[in-house]
Amino acid sequence: MNSLLKALICIALGYFIGTINPSYLIAKIKDFDIRKRGSGNAGASNALIVFGKAVGIFCALFDIYKACLAIELARRVIFPDYSLAFIITGTAAIIGHMYPFYMKFKGGKGLACLGGVVLMYDWKFFLILLAIEIIVVLATDYICFVPMTASIIFPIAYGIFEKSFHSACIFLFATVLILFKHAENIIRIRNKTELHFSYLWNKEKELERMNESDVNIDVSKDNEENKK
Repeated sequence: MNSLLKALICIALGYFIGTINPSYLIAKIKDFDIRKRGSGNAGASNALIVFGKAVGIFCALFDIYKACLAIELARRVIFPDYSLAFIITGTAAIIGHMYPFYMKFKGGKGLACLGGVVLMYDWKFFLILLAIEIIVVLATDYICFVPMTASIIFPIAYGIFEKSFHSACIFLFATVLILFKHAENIIRIRNKTELHFSYLWNKEKELERMNESDVNIDVSKDNEENKK
């Protein structure tokens, strides 16, 4: 099998597994579109806002796992001899999460899937990057800076460690799309209408601040039910 066909299979595998979106599907079961509530994002962070911590954590773990699964299938099972299986499949999984065909290409923003890709690359590097991003989010109080910085750091580190910048450049497709996806977050930060990360432990104060900024955060009743 030639390299082009292997690459196409890795792309298809990563993309279609990446499109499985638990936050969107859970909301559909409850008869609404999660993209019309909370932050308007079909991802784990908005699932946390809309449904509560339990569902939010489940969605995050699921999104991490689906990237891990896609990479494991491509790298270990289907093409163990193909050096680009990891980076191509991982990149495609992130893109599939962000641009799923059955959601009219309006999916999540790729953070958890990105985490899964980094974890499958090297768990030690994952922990180092996680520590860096914890500092970033606590210093800025905005979760959106995490995928943006991580998507830049990872391909650079990958290229250095693997001594293969041409393969690391493949991941730049995901980096560009992640940065593009978060452009609206940067605009909201400038307008002081972006939800702070401290919402997790200071919900009432943050909702009051958002209401003062004329921003409507539509939170599902399921969130309150999950807390009971």
